[in-house]
Amino acid sequence: MLIPIADVPLWYAERKPKDAVAVSHGADELTWEQLERNANRRARAFAAKGVKPGDFVAIGLPNSNAFFETTFAVWKCGATPTSLTWRLPRGEAAAVLDILKPSLVVGGQPDWNAPNSLPADFLPEGFSDEPLTNPVARYWKAMTSGGSTGRPKVILDHMPAVHDTAVASGLGIPQNGSLLNPGPLYHNAPFIATHVALFSGSRVTGLVKFDAEETLRLIEANKVQWVNFVPTMMHRIWALPDAVRNGYDLSSLQIVFHMAAPMPPWLKEKWIEWLGPQRIYELYGGTERQGATIITGVEWLGHRGSVGKIGDTGRLKIVGEDGNEVATGETGEIYFLPNDGAGSTYHYLGAEPKRRPDGWESLGDIGRLDADGYLYLGDRLADMILRGGANIYPAEIEAAVTAHPHVRSCVVVGLPDPEFGQRVHAILELDPATDAQAVADGMGAFLADQLSRYKHPESFEIVRVGLRDDSGKVRRTMLRDERAGWMQQNRDFRIMPAGARAKVE
Repeated sequence: MLIPIADVPLWYAERKPKDAVAVSHGADELTWEQLERNANRRARAFAAKGVKPGDFVAIGLPNSNAFFETTFAVWKCGATPTSLTWRLPRGEAAAVLDILKPSLVVGGQPDWNAPNSLPADFLPEGFSDEPLTNPVARYWKAMTSGGSTGRPKVILDHMPAVHDTAVASGLGIPQNGSLLNPGPLYHNAPFIATHVALFSGSRVTGLVKFDAEETLRLIEANKVQWVNFVPTMMHRIWALPDAVRNGYDLSSLQIVFHMAAPMPPWLKEKWIEWLGPQRIYELYGGTERQGATIITGVEWLGHRGSVGKIGDTGRLKIVGEDGNEVATGETGEIYFLPNDGAGSTYHYLGAEPKRRPDGWESLGDIGRLDADGYLYLGDRLADMILRGGANIYPAEIEAAVTAHPHVRSCVVVGLPDPEFGQRVHAILELDPATDAQAVADGMGAFLADQLSRYKHPESFEIVRVGLRDDSGKVRRTMLRDERAGWMQQNRDFRIMPAGARAKVE
């Protein structure tokens, strides 16, 4: 049966036990009936603030039950939600809001100066909790992208705000099951996974902020069947002491997805050994939904390093610098074409797609296909380092460096070099107690059997703050440009070469 997603909470409230939990964050739980009634109150409050069918509503809330009350309230208004990180700097927020032109901003920061807003702690007091009837939103979500480059854009998903209760959810998300969300809801994958789980009648257990051991505890406590990680999270879980990591019952887990960032092969092997290849899945694709690849752990063992084959919703090809499709095994730019044609799955606000005259589109990534049609990723074209005529892919170096037992995270960028054009610079996140100099001095020997010498970092920088957010994202362009600017503006600024004193921030 096809129903508006605005009616999902009521649908399950009428079909599940009265005390059945829909969403929880810590000790804060919402039953399906509470989600329905609270969303109705919020929807009426939003309407009183001027939200109309067809509008956009920007949501700047942390992971919480209130977040889901808000998204369902937006759909109950016949409007489309856009999720933003509540910590977005004023300049970036202004750029996004200028493109989106939302009728209301819920949460966010006071310095966003939104003309019509409600604070994060807003409670819809005095409004009825009875059901509403409004037109269905034409677009079920509008997510943002590109802020790290200074050119934000909004991606309008062309799926309308409806759900077919008779159709199984994608990606193996269970019907009437249990899902854990460890990621921030302002990113596309956590937003989709959690809401699709609710559309399917599954309980969503959310983390306010990712914590490795708490993740394992919640999987055991709530018999979680499905979870989506990014490699950063998987690295932190794997770094737990063996006794802690193996001290929880994870037998309920059926599917562990990972996506959104490159996965170091060594780390994937560890997870496959730990949980079994049949439970590990990987997805590669964009918010734009032009196409996606999926690979199981079983397949991966036969195609190590691959992100899978193209699914049945689109086509994929690799294009060389001359604009022609390359031969099998050769590297080029990855292009997608949805089965329903160019522009059928999304459109941008504030940007134009990288679309060829024949309709094929690129997300800016590079890769190659093997003889069996499996895709292997390089890096985004904008991130690739060109050193003395050689193409160097940061993800490959980052994967090797993060295998070091004392490295929590690593970001590799190319910095200007008068002789080679660019040189490889590694920014390392270490535990405060770690001897940074010893790590930097020993990295050459550690990488000797893993990377060709020309790919080794030529300089290091040690930071004590997280390089990647909980979704695994990194602002590589900003990090690179910031350091290049330091070098240009201050002749005394030096990032010391490997083997010398490592710069410690």
